Amino acid sequence: MALRAVAFDYGMVLSGPPEAVAHAHLERITGLDSETLERYYWVDRHDYDRGELTGSGFWKKLAQDAGLNLSEEALVELNQWDARMWTTAEPEMIAWQQRLRQEGFLTAILSNMGDSVLENIKRAFDWVNDFDVLIWSYQHGMAKPEPAIYHLLLERLGTAAEETLFLDDKLVNIEAARHLGIRALQFSTVEQLRQDLISSGLDGELCLP
Repeated sequence: MALRAVAFDYGMVLSGPPEAVAHAHLERITGLDSETLERYYWVDRHDYDRGELTGSGFWKKLAQDAGLNLSEEALVELNQWDARMWTTAEPEMIAWQQRLRQEGFLTAILSNMGDSVLENIKRAFDWVNDFDVLIWSYQHGMAKPEPAIYHLLLERLGTAAEETLFLDDKLVNIEAARHLGIRALQFSTVEQLRQDLISSGLDGELCLP
């Protein structure tokens, strides 16, 4: 079947790396070094992405787990800086998505995303509204790599798995998509994506970024 849709992860695909200044503020407020902060940061991130924790609840639990005695004001500030940390953009990928739509492809965002981060993204970037389908994990109580969220993507797009290309920076999410028959490529850089599209023969079906 011919390709009809391209679905993008948000973080590290449509967005750039986490903002360094924001990350430095997280270290400052918690008093944790970068390595220790990262370790605690990812412990409950999946629960946050699934909507089992709010942004404020996520930071409250992190503080408890790390043995930190932080004020409510500090927790609010952590949540704000965390949200800001993910509001960088990858201009070449955003421009490519716009060209794909002009060529008649359906486009989607399928992202593991918590509530506070999404609120900040919507304030920062109008272009998130230029996709045909938006699936933010916390709104559905599930997250990648759970099969159900990929089924939801296909349902919302109205496409078959083999008609859909999915891009994500995490191999576990790519493997889950491929297991369902979705065409999937792991994203690292725009140049690598170009090469992967060519080597997969997809350059004959869509424009290159």
